[in-house]
Amino acid sequence: MAQNSPFQRTAPISIAPKPTSQDEVSEGQEGTPKFEVGPSSAPTAASLDSPSLAESPSASCQSCRSSGAKCVTSDDEDSCTACQVNASECSLLPSSLASPRSRKRKIRDASLSQRSSPSTPSRKLGVSSLSSTAVSNSLLEELANVGGPTLLKKSLSVQKDRHARYIGLTTDFEPSLINLSTFDPHDESLLARGTLRKVSEEDTFLMLPDNATQGYEHMIEDVDAIEAIVSPHGRKLIDLYFEIVHPAFPIIQKHVFNELYDRSHQLFSPPVLAAVYIIAINWWDHCQDLAGLPKPNIRELEKLMRSTLADAMTRPKLSTIQAGLLLSQRPEGDQWAPTAQLVAVSQEVGLHLDCSNWKIPPWEKGLRRRLAWALYMQDKWGALVHGRPSHIFSSDWAVRELTANDFPDVEWDEGDVEQKQDIEKGRLVFNRFVQLSQILAEILETFYTLQSTQKIAEAGPQGTQLVLSLAKPVQLKLKEWYGGLPAAIRLEPHSMTSYSPASPPATNRLSSIGYLHLGYFATEITLHRAIIRSLSSNSSAVDPYVQLICRGAAKTRLISAMDLVNRLSPQHLRSFWYFASKTNFALIGTFGSLLWATSPGREEADWYRRRLGEYRWTLSVSSKPGESKGLTEFAMQMLDISRGLLKKLPEKPLESRSGSAADLSALAAPPSFPGSLSGGGSMMGQFSSIHSADLSSVQSPLSDETSSDDDMEEDSYTTPS
Repeated sequence: MAQNSPFQRTAPISIAPKPTSQDEVSEGQEGTPKFEVGPSSAPTAASLDSPSLAESPSASCQSCRSSGAKCVTSDDEDSCTACQVNASECSLLPSSLASPRSRKRKIRDASLSQRSSPSTPSRKLGVSSLSSTAVSNSLLEELANVGGPTLLKKSLSVQKDRHARYIGLTTDFEPSLINLSTFDPHDESLLARGTLRKVSEEDTFLMLPDNATQGYEHMIEDVDAIEAIVSPHGRKLIDLYFEIVHPAFPIIQKHVFNELYDRSHQLFSPPVLAAVYIIAINWWDHCQDLAGLPKPNIRELEKLMRSTLADAMTRPKLSTIQAGLLLSQRPEGDQWAPTAQLVAVSQEVGLHLDCSNWKIPPWEKGLRRRLAWALYMQDKWGALVHGRPSHIFSSDWAVRELTANDFPDVEWDEGDVEQKQDIEKGRLVFNRFVQLSQILAEILETFYTLQSTQKIAEAGPQGTQLVLSLAKPVQLKLKEWYGGLPAAIRLEPHSMTSYSPASPPATNRLSSIGYLHLGYFATEITLHRAIIRSLSSNSSAVDPYVQLICRGAAKTRLISAMDLVNRLSPQHLRSFWYFASKTNFALIGTFGSLLWATSPGREEADWYRRRLGEYRWTLSVSSKPGESKGLTEFAMQMLDISRGLLKKLPEKPLESRSGSAADLSALAAPPSFPGSLSGGGSMMGQFSSIHSADLSSVQSPLSDETSSDDDMEEDSYTTPS
């Protein structure tokens, strides 16, 4: 956000002649390791343990020795020239601030030790926290504040006193003129408006001072006020957050956060600390030490969170994105307007770009990718649940797919097998949800944009044929996605009918895989809603058998989705649920109502009416204190609204089973479709190949009718496994 007052200049930077290009430096050094995310970018423990490397001014670093290149350093730099050009960690750095793989080495920097909280015993900060690819913003800000080495100056959006704004191609900065600037060895050039920071041949940022931004002078005061609201329970809430939320939504580095908190809460950006507290309070009663105690003032905490986040957006950093994403995960935090603002802030810091070749540290690359994809999910699922146009477009999205190197190397306590399993399972859930979000984005763009809906409407009687042809490749992707789910994150067989709320769960290890599976069925439903709508608007122009197959495929999705909710156990319901889950529960009922409303006969309509009654009963069983009550309550409310509207439907005609879409016996071996639906036959065969679990025999206490034997025969499908 532009400021009325002129920006203050940063401290004068000695401008050196523009360094030679990376290609020139690399000439004759082809063996010099390039900057990569992963183990290859970190020096070995043996090289760090060698005192000669750190003490002898004439010694070569490990990278130069392995390539046979000359290792050149300057008097004011800790790392050699080759490592600076390659943006890699140099083994000449002091061992206390380098990044070995071993978790047993400790930071011995005296200035850091003096900053430890006097009232709280400080746990030693493992150096592995620095070597992880997701080192938190706050740790780096702390190190930079106490005069860390030149390694920290290479970071872009995690500096303590400056923030970076991406310079686009159409701004008042002309890229060809930027390239004429003289850059120092840190790839910076001081101008009247700020400092240019060149991270690659194509991408440049403008570095600006924080002290000229809104609310900067109140940061310590704000973070103290946040801590005072939750005191003395801050540590318990942080432990709850990392136990329940973090595994399935890993956008903050656990060990770094904990170590900083043990030193002082003042080391945090105010909105990040407030967001962690706000989310964790949802599981207040899950902690035995907190259950029964009065909760902190949530409204006051949210007020501080919003004001400090607004201030932070004037000096955008990665911590700003973290805070905004966490705030959006509250049960009531799925507002659409803040998502738009968050996307805009992320573009300010360049999260939409490919940072693979940037001259920034490895950990910042990994953190950027994780936050970028978390933001992508926020935008796409927000667009679904709010029915709004997405803010992120594939034409302006260059972020690479996540890999194992984008996550911290070790994020669990040594020897804690269950904690390790939780973290690894959570990463699988996060990665697979990113992939599912990409399929959802394709569905929204193909069927629900203004342009696509107009195109389908203009097709007239051929609209259904167009929809089916467009749906086929998407359905294949969904089938492949589901079939490729690792065994560790598949839903365990369970039935809520055998669950008593008074009975404690078999294990206290919560599992967030529920939001992944619910998201899958919400995506399937979103695709089939487009098909059913097309059928209802072109019923006279569509072959009756095509209608039968389409409605039968939709019915199997509805049954499977209801069965998923029926199989959720307390360990799922009490865990973390992605913000869109509340609406995804409701979408199941909405889809059932759509099938009820579009049923061709009274018999099929009555079948959907009974199933929706049973679904409401399942939701009510799940709506117990401490078990994501808000999720299912919202779904029940929307289901009641839909059923109320359906009462106004005109009486449907009686129809024999042979002519009703409720008769799914034909799905066992569907014949090929006529040539008029080119490609449609194989697509519908694809739909009918994924079967669903039988819910027809599950009767709720609220059901006033029982299912017939014919119903049970019609719906004898099994959930995909």
